[in-house]
Amino acid sequence: MTEIYFEERYASNPDDVKRYDTNQLRKHFLVEKVFEANKILLTYSMYDRFIVGGAVPVGKLLSLETIDPLKSKHFCDRREVGVINIGGLGTVTVDGKDYELRSREGLYIGMGTTSIVFNSKSAEDPAWFYINSAPAHQSFPTTKIGQEETITLDLGKPEDANERQIIQYIVAANVSTCQLQMGITQLKTGSVWNTMPPHVHNRRMEVYLYIDLAKDQAIGHFMGDPLETRHIWMANHQAVISPPWSIHCASGTSNYSFVWGMAGENLDFMDMDKMECTELR
Repeated sequence: MTEIYFEERYASNPDDVKRYDTNQLRKHFLVEKVFEANKILLTYSMYDRFIVGGAVPVGKLLSLETIDPLKSKHFCDRREVGVINIGGLGTVTVDGKDYELRSREGLYIGMGTTSIVFNSKSAEDPAWFYINSAPAHQSFPTTKIGQEETITLDLGKPEDANERQIIQYIVAANVSTCQLQMGITQLKTGSVWNTMPPHVHNRRMEVYLYIDLAKDQAIGHFMGDPLETRHIWMANHQAVISPPWSIHCASGTSNYSFVWGMAGENLDFMDMDKMECTELR
């Protein structure tokens, strides 16, 4: 029997968030633990009903089964799922078919899937499966996204400390999807700002999972109304929920990467309302 642990997060009014102290911000938006050996950890957010979580199989199989808030027989009865492996070699078995995922390879799983099982090739170097899920209205084929199938964008400049590579895994131009989108952004050495200048997109929410950050380094994640920003200090392998009305950008004490996931009514990756950094308050 797979141990699945989940928690629910309710949406917050932006006017209320202006009055949150540090502990309240972390309670509502920070996902402090995403991965734990031989468990599936999930956080169910009321922002676009987005689910974020992780599965780390170490010497045993882990099955992604339904959770009580879904009120469904199977996890994917009314949902689609995206998986990106950030660990060792692993396999995701979808309705009896094996998909081998190396590190930094992804998998889209369509609505109507009845069985999703995670496994690692080696217990000494287990796979770390990062999971995003959103409600779906149509079933699309399960699709593996190897590194050679991704779409890569180079953005930013070293003199602005935001030179980065955006690697798109699950986007409308690449994979048929209802609303879920996923990818990885990697900052170049010497760059610390992601998504700067910042933007908002009220048509969709976003979740960031920070990775590739050294143990003695930290991330300052900025959020909130552009004219009244807030921040949350984060560590490696922690995630943060970014509401659609909030900016979402960060600066690290060194370079890092992050996995982004989005859901909402718009699948145009470049659809955003940009802010100048001089406008922020």
